[in-house]
Amino acid sequence: MTAPQHVAVPRRVTAGFAAGSVGTGGFGVLPGLVLAYYLTDTLAVSALLASVVVVIPKIVDVLVNPIIGARNDAAFAATGTRTRLMWIGTAAIVPLFVLTFAAPTSLPPVLGALWVLVFFTAAAIAYAFFQVPYIALPTDLTPDYHARTRLISARIAVLALAILVIGAGAPAIRDALGGGAAGYLVMAAVSVALISAGMAVSTAIAGSAARRAPASVPVSRTDGRAAFRAARDHHHYRILLAVFVIQALASAVMLAGAQYLATYVLDDAGALTPLFLALVAPALLVMPLWVRVGRRFGKLRGLFTASAVFLAADLLLAIAIGAPGPWVFAVVILTGIGYAGMQTFPLAMLPDVIDEHTRATGRDQGGALSGLWTAGETLGMAVGPGLYLLVLAATGFVSSSADTVVDQPRCAVVGITAGFSLLPAVLVAASMLLLLRYDRKKTS
Repeated sequence: MTAPQHVAVPRRVTAGFAAGSVGTGGFGVLPGLVLAYYLTDTLAVSALLASVVVVIPKIVDVLVNPIIGARNDAAFAATGTRTRLMWIGTAAIVPLFVLTFAAPTSLPPVLGALWVLVFFTAAAIAYAFFQVPYIALPTDLTPDYHARTRLISARIAVLALAILVIGAGAPAIRDALGGGAAGYLVMAAVSVALISAGMAVSTAIAGSAARRAPASVPVSRTDGRAAFRAARDHHHYRILLAVFVIQALASAVMLAGAQYLATYVLDDAGALTPLFLALVAPALLVMPLWVRVGRRFGKLRGLFTASAVFLAADLLLAIAIGAPGPWVFAVVILTGIGYAGMQTFPLAMLPDVIDEHTRATGRDQGGALSGLWTAGETLGMAVGPGLYLLVLAATGFVSSSADTVVDQPRCAVVGITAGFSLLPAVLVAASMLLLLRYDRKKTS
């Protein structure tokens, strides 16, 4: 393989790229954290129906995102920039996200579920207009192997901060207003203002900087099927995509279960905030460590190590089935350390894989490949709450309205805890088995 190119990314561009994680972090975490609970405990939607509502929009994403990526590739070929779709998504997400959490509580639960389904699907598509080109930017910003890791590590640090601020702050706003419909509406409006601002900054700075050089490989004008063909034919892309989606699914299960664990296992709905802080805050502290691990041992080994840390912590959390207590917060911190690496390394490896695919095919299809990547991530983030809700439904969880909190049977409490711990453990273990099939020699 050719020697790595050492191309530094200006600090302003790095900061602009990282700012996009305010948007991706906020939209990625907040629906996963509160949407299922909003459906079951404010709109009185059954757990089974709620699982359908949170999953369907992301199935739509799987179909739409590769098409968005292919169109972005065509725009990149014509204009040399990926910003047009990014601006559309930045503007459209604001009203659609607010409307998602504006369902009238007077509606019957089925109609409330339909309301959320329609507007959340539209908001997810608007988000994809930004996210698909955004994920492709590192490939365009620098060809340097290690510079990409630094670029992604800056992004993940901001991502962790955004998740902390929005993931912890948004429920606090909701609770300060007494919960219910009004609390969720104000929460959504404040959160999406931050989300859209991060998107705008990133589009204006990093999106504009990532311009295609005249001598670069021609961008392929193709349809959304190109990414699916790459997933079928390109070994590294297929394995990395599958690992990332499964791990996103595991993370989403834990996010969806955090509110239920706080309310029904730790007997304190307000414990959601410290639980969330314990999961996400370590990323701010350990990110430099994961960067050094990647530089010394390689991104692949770094990803496997981070996954092992996450898995070990989840297995320890299963003890809470029989002995819940404050010790849970300490173990969740360990989970957060693994989570930071699991976010960093796949995103740092993706530009390398896109370059490898470009060399193999002679066509630049970075947007299409990023489109399927983001579709897989958003599907995992939505299926996670859906899987968790299915566990609740199978173990006898009883839904409630905004005015009442129902005592749960012992089997439901066991389901809440096992879904939060053992289910993510199984998923991450499966991803590690897939990762063992990744050919290290071709990525050294």
